[in-house]
Amino acid sequence: MRDTPVQTVTLNNGVEMPILGFGVFQSPAEQTEQAVTDALAASGIPREELFVTTTLWVQDNPAETHTRRAFETSAKKLGLDYLDLYLMHQPFGDVYGQWRAMQALHREGRIKAIGISNFSPDRVVDIVDHNDITPAVNQIELHPFFQRTADQQINSERGILIESWGPFAAGKNNLFTDPVLTEIGAAQGKSVAQVVLRWLIQRGVPVNAKSVNPERMKASLEVFDFELATQAMDRIAALGTG
Repeated sequence: MRDTPVQTVTLNNGVEMPILGFGVFQSPAEQTEQAVTDALAASGIPREELFVTTTLWVQDNPAETHTRRAFETSAKKLGLDYLDLYLMHQPFGDVYGQWRAMQALHREGRIKAIGISNFSPDRVVDIVDHNDITPAVNQIELHPFFQRTADQQINSERGILIESWGPFAAGKNNLFTDPVLTEIGAAQGKSVAQVVLRWLIQRGVPVNAKSVNPERMKASLEVFDFELATQAMDRIAALGTG
């Protein structure tokens, strides 16, 4: 997997982030450990070439005093001295306090970039207007049936890159058998999953593809050797709302 070229995007503080990553949220613990080993730990890739993201979990009693403790716990579990991206899971609790603590960790060099997750446009504007550091990323639900084009524009105007979680709609709406996506994939010799990832990449949207299967992880990386035509992009756009 190391030899597969992965495009990167530049965050608002100059940090480069791969446009495609692997997610393990809600995977069983033993499968998560194996997936990380398959993707990273056993790869021989130097730490500085990895981009590791984790989240300030909303259940972690989110407040300014608890944020650093939660960060240290995550870093210890990962066996890392620093994180590349740390996200506030949801805009609940002491949002300003959490963000102040995340800003401090960023200034100390413990985190290369800080961001948010599941922030609606009004909450995005609020956190930008009342804090020193603008989030680098807003990780939101985004897939062919929920396309978030207005959210992308509002975030982009403030220098925030939206990132997709749940790109496959958790299998809802029969995404993997959708006739439009299936037809586009067949024309390219690609799977529906690869078509969806390529659609997001061409929109300039970084994406985490959840998988604990080594073959599917490998297939997810095989999306940089083809391009969707404008007509295909338009057909996928017609599937969605938002």
